[in-house]
Amino acid sequence: MSLEHEISKRRTFGIISHPDAGKTTLTEKLLLFGGAIQKAGAVKSSKIKDHARSDWMEIEKQRGISVATSVMGFNYQNVKINLLDTPGHQDFAEDTYRTLTAVDSVIMVIDCVKGVEIQTEKLMEVCRMRNTPVLCFINKLDREGQDPFDLLDEIEAKLSIKVHPLSWPISMGKTFKGVYSLYEKSLKLFTPSKTTIEEAIEIADINDPVVDSYVGESNARQLRADVELLNGVYPEFNVQDYLDGKVAPVFFGSAVNNFGVKELLDTFIRIAPPPIPRETTLRIIEPNEKKFTGFVFKIHANMDPKHRNRIAFLRVCSGKFERGSNYLHVRQDKSIRFSNATAFMAQDRETVDEAWPGDIVGLYDTGNMKIGDTLTEGEKTLYTGIPSFSPEIFKEVINLDAMKTKQLEKGLLQLMEEGVAQLFTYELGNKKVVGVVGALQFEVIQFRLKNEYSASVQFSSQGIYKACWISSTDPKKLNEFIDSKQRHIARDKDGKLVFMAESRAWLQMVQDNFPDINFHFTSEFKD
Repeated sequence: MSLEHEISKRRTFGIISHPDAGKTTLTEKLLLFGGAIQKAGAVKSSKIKDHARSDWMEIEKQRGISVATSVMGFNYQNVKINLLDTPGHQDFAEDTYRTLTAVDSVIMVIDCVKGVEIQTEKLMEVCRMRNTPVLCFINKLDREGQDPFDLLDEIEAKLSIKVHPLSWPISMGKTFKGVYSLYEKSLKLFTPSKTTIEEAIEIADINDPVVDSYVGESNARQLRADVELLNGVYPEFNVQDYLDGKVAPVFFGSAVNNFGVKELLDTFIRIAPPPIPRETTLRIIEPNEKKFTGFVFKIHANMDPKHRNRIAFLRVCSGKFERGSNYLHVRQDKSIRFSNATAFMAQDRETVDEAWPGDIVGLYDTGNMKIGDTLTEGEKTLYTGIPSFSPEIFKEVINLDAMKTKQLEKGLLQLMEEGVAQLFTYELGNKKVVGVVGALQFEVIQFRLKNEYSASVQFSSQGIYKACWISSTDPKKLNEFIDSKQRHIARDKDGKLVFMAESRAWLQMVQDNFPDINFHFTSEFKD
């Protein structure tokens, strides 16, 4: 198969949502359609029973949550779909942010009862940073939820993106009758069943009395009024606006009943982008370039405690990846050969000999790889757009066993490279402070340091509001700032200078007093 053909048939996307919006259920139904799993409950039950495959850390078993991104590949209608399911729990949002750098589009799940929630807003901000195409699935229509027009208004207001409904619900909750596809001009009727796969009834004219016979006179009248209003408000759907990240197509359904999922998937493979060009420090690389390039967006350490192995998740961006070939590790400027490479199929891993743009490959790593690393066939360029975000909670690391200092240093280094949290080391006194997005991460770090590295720690709260990466076009001014604020200057794991601000007001005052210093809230910036 040609490179162009392989690219055209691939779709790589992430599923994001606030916890409990139905993301895991939707993921499961998509996998059912692709034949990647054979029975409903396989994804959820893996979280409860089959810990060795999905939730592999003890703390995940105890709490019944997933703290790691799952990668699943499957085929559907001659399209190779790479699905990245992200942690819903907000304490692990940093992992989700980075995962969104590896996808070409996103499906966002919204609960029709609760509407747009805070975690959804945060995730949407990350999507907007890259103008990632977003498709909305409003879920749980079998429950009494908000008015659909109100939901559309809320999405536009809170997520700052225009919407365009491609399907429309006929009633809701106990009287839910189905959806009318505005895109295909067809009716899909709902019957409460977890195995429902809706049959489309073609409707040439929505005013045809046959609609009344299917959904009832009152519902038909309401549907016609809604469609007339929608046609007046929304112009014809423009796929390019969706691809540019300007408009979010909206679908309605019930994932637990498998309703609306096929329509979503069929439309998705038709309009979602194949692998897209990506920016590097030297130039934009097109996916159809012959030479292989890719970047690491995630690392899992100690997936098998007996072997202390690490797997680096690599997104293939251009050319063809071949197992056993030598590739340039750009940061280290050395050639590395990967004899072991895996592809992900639902919860299973299998050896892969080749991979194409859009595919996610697992590379067994002995400690060479970091998040953000680029592999190429020789070109010395680095992929950009994989930043660390300023954490929200900061605590000092207190070593409880001085005899295990080396183990602690190694454990902290590896966990930070894995992206579990961020480590800031103060210039004065060498104090080590860990920054996280959510408090649960401290439990994970403490547990893993103890169980994987035999290092015992406790954490001491710090009065820090924000970690700000600093830079200046005037080296003299930067040195003056560092001298005057020495007690608050630290370095991140990559050695970049960071100003640890103690409060919002103080940060604002410092910014006003030092206009030549640039304060950045992500680690990746351009002066």
